[in-house]
Amino acid sequence: MTDPLLRWRDEFPILDTCTYLVSHSLGAMPRAARAQAQQFLDAWETRGVRAWGEGWWETSRHTGDLLAPLLGVPAGSVTMVQNVSVAQSTVVSALDFSGPRRRIVVAELDFPTNQYVFEGFRRHGAEVVYVPSPDGLTQPVESWLERIDEQTALVCCSLVLFRSSAITDVRPIIERAHAVGALVVLDVYQATGTLPLDLTALGVDVAVGGSVKWLCGGPGAGYLYVRPDLASRLAPAATGWAAHARPFAFETGAIAYAEGEARFASGTPNVSAWMIAQAGYRIVNEVGVPAIRAKSLRQTRRIMDHAASRGWRVRTPQDDAWRGGTVTLDVPDSARVAAELIARGVIIDHRPNAGIRMAPHFYTTDDEIEAALAAMDELVVAI
Repeated sequence: MTDPLLRWRDEFPILDTCTYLVSHSLGAMPRAARAQAQQFLDAWETRGVRAWGEGWWETSRHTGDLLAPLLGVPAGSVTMVQNVSVAQSTVVSALDFSGPRRRIVVAELDFPTNQYVFEGFRRHGAEVVYVPSPDGLTQPVESWLERIDEQTALVCCSLVLFRSSAITDVRPIIERAHAVGALVVLDVYQATGTLPLDLTALGVDVAVGGSVKWLCGGPGAGYLYVRPDLASRLAPAATGWAAHARPFAFETGAIAYAEGEARFASGTPNVSAWMIAQAGYRIVNEVGVPAIRAKSLRQTRRIMDHAASRGWRVRTPQDDAWRGGTVTLDVPDSARVAAELIARGVIIDHRPNAGIRMAPHFYTTDDEIEAALAAMDELVVAI
């Protein structure tokens, strides 16, 4: 089979050294990322403080606008932040938990950082309610709907769960939340860059994520989308001078919030990380997420079929419509198998209560999939 997506392989140097199946955790570095970093360093070295007025200050908006098409949102609606913890803290700090509407509904299987942030707001009156999972793999809609009511202020839902790669049916959750007057923040970290998104059509109020994974953007480049017609109604308490309407006036006292995406900024911009992230965004935009998704479904299906033929437990949904870009294999002594695979140059990862997570991306060859599965055959039998 001729795979047109493989023409991008040369853009990722690490692929020459190993079988890289861990893009769900840290996407491979694009060759262009080094040039982006050099551009930042050159400006710092040669322009010094003048670099702020010559482009640095606009880095959040420029980077967010590159990301916007991948989220299905308009330009000017994405704020770059350091990470999802900062993004979630910004959002929840804009809510008032002193009245009857003080419930935050979050999935039991959500990534822990979301839970940690929300738990911290109990001291401000928030009630954190967890949606249980019946199987440790999925978060069915019914359990969400019965916990969202008129006392709910915020619903936080991960579109793709990090352990199992299960896709959550978020549309009815959003509809229920809106029907009772609650906001929805959708965590799309494990979706953006591997799953076609149209957050505008979904009616998402807020979305959070980061660039470390499928976007191949590296660490330090989180992002926060706020629905444009909602943005002016939110006044985050977790804020900073970059969110001021006139930041260089250095006005003291209460903040006068900026308009647009800058309203949700915090302190001094993380210019270098955001510039580096642009390299991955450009490639993913060029490749096209629909093509990435089609290849992902084909290669993850191959992994799952092989696992089924060996009797290995697969902790990922079988249905293509409800599976993200990762396959989780729970084989005997999976932590040891994972370590042995990495030692052989098959780069995957392991998560407690899940197993080995394996994730091909658009730059993965079919031969690499076969070699990884052959290595697992040896290691699982040996144990």
